[in-house]
Amino acid sequence: MKKQSTLKRVLLYIRPHIGLVALIVLLSAAAVAMTLYVPIVLGHAIDLITGKDRVDINGVLNKISLIAVLVILTAVIQWVIGVINNRMTYSIVRQIRTDAFLKIQTLPVSYIDSTSHGAMLNRVIADVDVFSDGLLMGFTQLFTGVMTIVGTLIFMLALNVKIALIVIILTPGSILISKFVASKTFKLFRDQAAAREVQSAVIEESITTAKTIKAFCVEDRIIEKFEKTNDDLKKASVGAIFYSSLVNPSTRFLNGVIYALVALAGAVIVLPPVRGISVGILVCFLGYANQYTKPFNEISGVIAEFQNALACAGRIFELIDTPSESDNASVDSFTNGVKGKIEIRDLCFSYVKDKPLIENFNITVEPGQMVAIVGPTGCGKTTIINLLMRFYEPDSGRIYLDGVDIHSISRRELRENYGMVLQDTWIKKGTVAENIALGKPNASIDEIVAAAKQVHAHSFIKRLPKGYDTVVDNEGAVLSQGQRQLISIARVMLAMPAVLILDEATSSIDIRTEGMIQAAFDKLTAGRTSFVVAHRLSTVKNADLIIVMKDGHIVETGNHTELLCRKGFYNSIYESQFLHSEEE
Repeated sequence: MKKQSTLKRVLLYIRPHIGLVALIVLLSAAAVAMTLYVPIVLGHAIDLITGKDRVDINGVLNKISLIAVLVILTAVIQWVIGVINNRMTYSIVRQIRTDAFLKIQTLPVSYIDSTSHGAMLNRVIADVDVFSDGLLMGFTQLFTGVMTIVGTLIFMLALNVKIALIVIILTPGSILISKFVASKTFKLFRDQAAAREVQSAVIEESITTAKTIKAFCVEDRIIEKFEKTNDDLKKASVGAIFYSSLVNPSTRFLNGVIYALVALAGAVIVLPPVRGISVGILVCFLGYANQYTKPFNEISGVIAEFQNALACAGRIFELIDTPSESDNASVDSFTNGVKGKIEIRDLCFSYVKDKPLIENFNITVEPGQMVAIVGPTGCGKTTIINLLMRFYEPDSGRIYLDGVDIHSISRRELRENYGMVLQDTWIKKGTVAENIALGKPNASIDEIVAAAKQVHAHSFIKRLPKGYDTVVDNEGAVLSQGQRQLISIARVMLAMPAVLILDEATSSIDIRTEGMIQAAFDKLTAGRTSFVVAHRLSTVKNADLIIVMKDGHIVETGNHTELLCRKGFYNSIYESQFLHSEEE
């Protein structure tokens, strides 16, 4: 995203807080006015003690008291500005992070499958934090800095035009330095953010696949990969830091030149025979010269930091602008309930456009039938499930549920009528009872326990430290993989959807438990349409229809007995799984 477009988007997020922005501007103006008035009071105090036999102690004490009041008021106002600025900044950041998170919930599964999870996490967490820091610094220092520069010029012009002109003439130098830094740093900071995203993805990958890495002894390769990303991040960071680091010494040098010239010109004017200004006014001018140049340092630093913030904001907005899942629902609801008839007509699909996977797929599944999908790995079994759930859209063809094109049904309503148990189980952080009731949040504890008993999960749940109130998550060691899968199955058992999808649902369960689960599935699938993806044919022998797939095509259909009699591809799979083991 271009810098100008990013800045416009940032301003849109700031717009709801325009009242707070106006308040910050007013308070900043008040703080700057009092800060700039202090040198004048100080100059007058000095003039009260510079004349022979004209030392006014009471006047000096009054001036010091006034300075103390001004300093205290300025400090209070600056504290208030900081509080308001923090509240506004973090409110804006919270909204951006919320928009990014909500976008992730609506992204197509195809996008999530093809994008590094570490990269997405980096944008929502790290990039937003960098943007927050830049925005916070910008509001804190930008308004105050600009007003200090303008106010100082006005005060200096009012005191002495000639000395003020010296400052004005040298001002463009600071502006040119700031412009140079801004032109160089945006792209470099964007490259730095991209390199940081790649590194986050590598770190995330090394953590989530730690067991596999150790099992295959490939730690050296992972370390080498990390070191490469680290070097890339270093190169991008060094370039960005180099240009941003030029700001401080350059502006400080120019500030020193301005201060020296003001001091020299003021000394000439204050000495005889000119005596154009008093010593107090000269001290006041020197204070202004220092105050005038200081904001240029701060603003230049703000610009460098803001370039980094804009670069990160652009990456966040790219995520937010990613197209969501389309949902062209034209059917309000299934008024009479879903019966579960599935029809697939002339379905074609491919993940890569020039590499067809499923071609001219046709099938009709009557309500209550159990359909098994078997075949070698990569033949397209799970792809059919993805298309039924509308995780992916077909290239051509139609899928009908009870005679209604599923593309005319909202995704939410469609998926509410499906119950799915995947090979990769997912347990959310919460109690066991909350995990089982995920698809039916208002379920009673009796219903939850009954569902757990049906899938033979009740016994191990009762052995947990707090039973159904035990807090678990998908990463912890409280539950084994098989126990997680039993909870996932109980979750579907409780929801009792119209259509069931079981994708290798018993792959992590031992043979004895699998038999018990199969009996539970027989109860669950009775009267319900079900799709079962399986490698072990023992789990699908009783299916009403078995679809045998190979290379994305349906090569055979029929029940178990019919397919064995044909002595085709299914029979060869069956023999490889059963006959060879029996001979052994």
